Amino acid sequence: MNPTRLAKLSAALQVSHLDAIVLNAGPSLVYLTGLHFHLSERPVAVIFTAGQDPVVILPELEMRKLSGLPVKAFPYPENPAAWDGTFRAAVTSLGLDGKRIGVEPRQMRLLEFRYVKSGASEADFPDASDVVSRLRVRKDADEVAAIRKAVRVAQSALEATLPLIKTGMTEKEISGELVVQLLRHGSQSAMPFAPIVSGGPNAANPHATPSDRKIHPGDLLVVDWGAAVDGYVSDLTRTFAVGEVDEEYRRIHQIALEANAAGRAACKPGAPCLAVDKAARAVIEKAGYGQYFTHRTGHGIGMEGHEEPYIRGDNAQPLEPGMAFTVEPGIYLPERNGVRIEDNVVITEEGPECLSDMAREIQVVG
Repeated sequence: MNPTRLAKLSAALQVSHLDAIVLNAGPSLVYLTGLHFHLSERPVAVIFTAGQDPVVILPELEMRKLSGLPVKAFPYPENPAAWDGTFRAAVTSLGLDGKRIGVEPRQMRLLEFRYVKSGASEADFPDASDVVSRLRVRKDADEVAAIRKAVRVAQSALEATLPLIKTGMTEKEISGELVVQLLRHGSQSAMPFAPIVSGGPNAANPHATPSDRKIHPGDLLVVDWGAAVDGYVSDLTRTFAVGEVDEEYRRIHQIALEANAAGRAACKPGAPCLAVDKAARAVIEKAGYGQYFTHRTGHGIGMEGHEEPYIRGDNAQPLEPGMAFTVEPGIYLPERNGVRIEDNVVITEEGPECLSDMAREIQVVG
């Protein structure tokens, strides 16, 4: 348990006029309690109320995880027929029927929700995503240190992979080599996402899946990858040239490079997220490729690969010290080629700190 974080949650519940918040297995639960559970057919829920010990509903086989913790446990046996009664008893013990119980819609499964609701059929279940995200969005020194390590691991892994890339390899083969290097260099096996390796026409798809397509001279090769260290992640992208590439492809790489620099320069404490997006986007629009930059400029990173804050053109949320996020402008020419350059930035009291420093200039591989 993290008493400081739980105290902040307790205060946030009162300010938000919530009587409780219920979380299932996932990053927010780990953040607040350190408890790790798998999402499985066995439901797990933890109910937090202001000024009281958390109530944990879990399988009997998981009880050892609670040893010594200040919680009230409601374990259930293997027989699913007993689960509803256990959940009802837990929710009823808190007197939450007819009250406001916050949930995270992006994380809460219908499985857990139905069991909780069975014990509070008249309760309201508002979206409490902001309540938790406001706690998680400003990273402390230990969290930033973990993200910094994850960046270093990711960069070292790709540096070790680059000499192995040869013309004629498939995207899948390159991605596989990168996964091996990520593990060798210290990433946890539960990485933030499977590395994206896409060349030529596939590089024009920002979220391409590595395929059996072989890389060819003239391709731009987009590598989007990350590592996980101590439960925190990195998320980076670099774009390479396979042999000689057309002049236009070198040009769009240079434009994306300049957009990346402009975006990072706009990452000032107090500046709105939209200022970063607009700074990066302006470079690409001025160069005549605005219609080919088809996504937001970035997103937060931490325990998840995508979290608050979101760096998009309509988000006026101010950047605050402790916020960590990506800056990743791209240009995608349909059916031809694509480029993206992505860095990880954290806001400090003095200004932005770019955690990633791997060469951004175009490099030739293969």
